[in-house]
Amino acid sequence: MKKRLVQIITYTSCILIAGLLYGIFVSYTGIAIPCPIYKTTGFQCPGCGATRMCLALMRFDFYRAFLFNPMLFLLLAPLGAVFLGSAVAYVQDGTKKMKRWQHIILYSSIVLLLGHGVIRNFL
Repeated sequence: MKKRLVQIITYTSCILIAGLLYGIFVSYTGIAIPCPIYKTTGFQCPGCGATRMCLALMRFDFYRAFLFNPMLFLLLAPLGAVFLGSAVAYVQDGTKKMKRWQHIILYSSIVLLLGHGVIRNFL
């Protein structure tokens, strides 16, 4: 159990540190990874604005974070619950299989993000 907890903390920390370093880099240089869908089609993908949203969250500017990608912003809490639920189950008993409620949240999130991606380009 302790080994699995250390694994989760290590992986999560690495991801958070990488994101923080990327955010600092973008903040100071203005250089970010461009969206390939936007570059090739001119349409915003469901994730467009995610980098700017994360940068705003790093500054605790929740209003602006919401404006950059409202759907993704609203899904942060449910997706965080899915991650947390998976992490707790893995630490407790080594289970990697998600529960039904986690699948429902993930699939619903995909549908909502895709729908938002379509709507934001045509309204």
